[in-house]
Amino acid sequence: MELASSAFADGSVVPRRFTCDGDNRSPPLQWSGAPTGTRSFVVLCDDPDAPSGTWHHWAAYDIPPTAVELAAGAAQDTKMKQAINDFRKLGYGGPCPPHGHGPHRYHFRLLALSAEHLRVHSNASCRDVEREARNHTIAEATLVGLYQR
Repeated sequence: MELASSAFADGSVVPRRFTCDGDNRSPPLQWSGAPTGTRSFVVLCDDPDAPSGTWHHWAAYDIPPTAVELAAGAAQDTKMKQAINDFRKLGYGGPCPPHGHGPHRYHFRLLALSAEHLRVHSNASCRDVEREARNHTIAEATLVGLYQR
């Protein structure tokens, strides 16, 4: 399975408009090669370089198995199931590393699941969603973007 973005290449800089310094909108994501038996997808974004430990920026879940992309700003769709991020807000919180901390790596991950729906509360955290998704993961793809302030 492969995950890509039309906004940035793997290992390159996330454009400012998809960060807290810009419009803070989720970037466009496209994927292919989902395995047979995929019943839903989860999209996660986290920053393992955060000073306090991994910072969870986004978790979108129960994405239909027929989906092959999320458009730019898809996280603003109030019908999309999303978790509470580490900014304590529902949905996407873009890259926002501390000033002068150097480049951070933002891991956008796509999980293909054998379950159609995750059993999580409506106010679930990104960690809750990932923990439950791991029980059903059959494939995973990662796209890494860089950002510094």
